[in-house]
Amino acid sequence: MSKNLVYDIKDKPKFNQLIVFAFQQLLAIMAATIAVPAIVGNGMSISAALFGAGIGTLVYQLFTKFRSPVFLGSSFAFIGSMCAAFAGASSMSLGYLGLLIGAAFAGLVYTVIAIVVKLVGVKWINKLMPAAVIGPTVALIGLSLASAAVKDVFSYGPQDSNGSFIMTTNIWISLICALVTLFIVVLCSTYGNKKIKLIPFIIGVLGGYAVAVIFTVIGIATGNDALKVIDFAPFTNLVADGITFSTFIDVPEFTFIEAAKGVKDFNITYLVTIAVAYIPVAFVVFAEHIADHKNLSSIIDEDLLENPGLHRTLLGDGIGSFSGAIFGGCPNTTYGESVGCVAITRNASVATITATAILAILISFISPFIAFLDSIPGCVMGGVCITLYGFIAVSGLKMIQKIDLEDNANLFTVSVILISGIGGMAMAIGKVTITAIACALILGIITNILLNKFKKKD
Repeated sequence: MSKNLVYDIKDKPKFNQLIVFAFQQLLAIMAATIAVPAIVGNGMSISAALFGAGIGTLVYQLFTKFRSPVFLGSSFAFIGSMCAAFAGASSMSLGYLGLLIGAAFAGLVYTVIAIVVKLVGVKWINKLMPAAVIGPTVALIGLSLASAAVKDVFSYGPQDSNGSFIMTTNIWISLICALVTLFIVVLCSTYGNKKIKLIPFIIGVLGGYAVAVIFTVIGIATGNDALKVIDFAPFTNLVADGITFSTFIDVPEFTFIEAAKGVKDFNITYLVTIAVAYIPVAFVVFAEHIADHKNLSSIIDEDLLENPGLHRTLLGDGIGSFSGAIFGGCPNTTYGESVGCVAITRNASVATITATAILAILISFISPFIAFLDSIPGCVMGGVCITLYGFIAVSGLKMIQKIDLEDNANLFTVSVILISGIGGMAMAIGKVTITAIACALILGIITNILLNKFKKKD
């Protein structure tokens, strides 16, 4: 076992602990996983996306021989691709079919790369993306999410024309809930006993939620809308038609059911549209796949690119992504939030990740749980995300610490990646958007190769 871990990869916590740890992982990934279908819209089901994430994670674990402790959730990188699938469709059902075809294209890209890796090995990856490239890229993954966390913290306040938050009652209440959540997580992780340190997010979310409930109740009693932090609509909608069995157990609206209706409208032109929208993005997500697994490897002190092997993680990610999309419509990807949860709790047990996947599948059928998760205020999740995203950024900075920055080749490689990434150097080529992280990574690889090539000639 790594000296930094409480639970190693192969460790299996007791059943009652396992359920608690799994629920914590679910809280960590839940907001982002259900946000993707909400953003894409077109009637996509949040519960189906959660079900698909669980299925995708189980498939990933099977391909990686249950050696990689990370959860697969809905990928933000494919949001533009998913919107293009609906925009280019002649009917809603064809749009859903496009989601499945696109996920298949993305999975195919991963499969082809996995075959190449299996044939030639991973040494070329280490040469192409050494620590001087991967370190700042991992840091960027966390830093790029910083604005999202802050927006969640102030999710109930107005902004001026410049996007700055105006300090109204809404803002102060939102900030208080976020800070209560944040400091509970921080204090539990730092000063809690062994059991408390393993579940800081659950305690933090429940503490923040309780404060939000108090403000909301006061707001309802006094008629002050500024204090109504929690929207209880998910619960009121649940019992609007009376309390019945179907109210509590509800089958998600799976994507493949609607997609089957779109086969009659399918045409080759639409296929090309989907291919152009999904395939380039899959190559971009591949780069992030490498960064995530390098980061996770540094946390668990085992090189996942060697064991179980990059070809296995790629196959697990690609086929798991497609499997999840069949049910939820969203291509999945390894989640930085999940990696951050492993880093903070020091719980790398794959049994926990597997239990989380099963829990996600089960909860997707239970309406009250979905309602509770949906009712957690954005400001509470913002307090949690500050710690999660921060840990991802710090993990990358730790990698940079080990680099000789007196060497200009390393210094300029790190500098180029950080500045271009933080500066938001994203590019749109037709319908394909290359994210700032991907652009920074590509520019860093080129810089590293160029400088080291000349260095060898000297």
